[in-house]
Amino acid sequence: MEDLEKLLAGYPSEVTVDAAEVAAGAQKAAGYGAGDADAAPSRVFIVLDDDPTGTQSVSGLPVLTAWQEDDFKWALETGSPAVYVLTNSRSLGEDDAAERNREVVANALAAAAGSDLRLSFVSRSDSTMRGHFPLETDVLTEAMTSAGQPAPDGVVMVPAFPDAGRITIGSVHYTNKDGALTPVAETEFAKDATFGYQSSNLKNYVDEKSAGRFPASDVIALTLDIIRAGAGPIARQLAGAHNGIPVVADAVTEDDLRLLTLGVQEAESAGKKFLYRVGPPFPRAAIGQEPHAPLTAGEAFGDNDETRARPGGLIVVGSHVGMTTRQLDELQATRPIVHTAELDVAAIIDEEQRAPHVYAVVSAVAEGLKRGDVIIHTSRKLVTADTGDASLDISRRVSAAVVDVVRRVLAAQPPRFVIAKGGITSSDVASKGLQIRRAMVSGPMLPGIVPLWKAVDGPAQGIPYVVFPGNVGGDRSLVDVVATLSSTSDESSTRADQ
Repeated sequence: MEDLEKLLAGYPSEVTVDAAEVAAGAQKAAGYGAGDADAAPSRVFIVLDDDPTGTQSVSGLPVLTAWQEDDFKWALETGSPAVYVLTNSRSLGEDDAAERNREVVANALAAAAGSDLRLSFVSRSDSTMRGHFPLETDVLTEAMTSAGQPAPDGVVMVPAFPDAGRITIGSVHYTNKDGALTPVAETEFAKDATFGYQSSNLKNYVDEKSAGRFPASDVIALTLDIIRAGAGPIARQLAGAHNGIPVVADAVTEDDLRLLTLGVQEAESAGKKFLYRVGPPFPRAAIGQEPHAPLTAGEAFGDNDETRARPGGLIVVGSHVGMTTRQLDELQATRPIVHTAELDVAAIIDEEQRAPHVYAVVSAVAEGLKRGDVIIHTSRKLVTADTGDASLDISRRVSAAVVDVVRRVLAAQPPRFVIAKGGITSSDVASKGLQIRRAMVSGPMLPGIVPLWKAVDGPAQGIPYVVFPGNVGGDRSLVDVVATLSSTSDESSTRADQ
């Protein structure tokens, strides 16, 4: 482990940047004058989110779980500076992930055709660096150029997620717990059965994942000394980007992300084109949005008194990382949970056992929701296979069973709220279990890390839906979110428990 203060000792101090300065820079680059602050943006970031947890850093933005041209037209008509598209590609094999990325680009560009909107594409992925890279940025480049768009000069890579303790210093990516830093390749995340890796240094990570196509020596590194020197020095480094070269950026704070954005804006004004491969907070910085305070119960439910009066909320847990298991244990130990139902993975993947097992779980959960909060969780022993693709297949089958349970429970006994824990779990619960196609992100339930969605269509309208990543927060974070949504007071009861 490394000490944060020691690692930062050789770098300039943090530079404060107002979010409004970033927003103004974006509008200026779009051709707006000083008096047009309320005009609809001509540039919109299309954020392809490889699981739904990427919305945790933003508020007041549309999110799509389907990506037909009409869905994009609805989202673009909101006048928002960014649109999130839940591709869930981290749960897919390479071919399916590639095809999904192509569809998003084609339909987004078709929806924007004939308007003054300029779309910029963002591949939002995991702050612990799991996901289809460089596949997804390669496919985005291919899809853009096939549609007549210019090829990017560089792919700006910013996995940092300061709100969750994920930071990058000297091109090395770390997880941060109470000031003690662990290089990310030394954590459980790097041992992922499908997306594992060996390099914490982002330049070496690019080399490793691209199988040498982008050698570490060619990767452009924007280290903190460059970032904190300001937009001009950043833009001068970016001037050397060409042929889609990866550009890896340090970030320790939100201000570092804003400085990076100002530098990118200056480079783009000089004619450079970029794609983005980023962690959750970069889109917030890129559009100049202030972090939203944690939502209160009143904000989560709005004026929907009927939903708020229901006796029980539903907590669905699919993630197997250690953090999730600790949070689940704490929830069961400290909250008045009326029933806990376990979905046995061994039964789910057995064709004969699956149907009766699912039926029993649905009946017990629906009955429990009449009395109070209910937990559904998959068995805690992680079941994997010999290959990454086979392990993904098991994950998909388990997720399909979770979705089946949620859909049936929603029809039988609508809950007060739904919380889904884990990326693949929360994606499938949203799009298939709750049948949400279009939603708005209200804001976070905890500071910058756990988003709440409000569906604008489907049977889940009026039910607050919380997307809770598997690998963030402290041991009591799940308890805090449940406490807020179970509260009869409109004051927030959540704590900044990181």
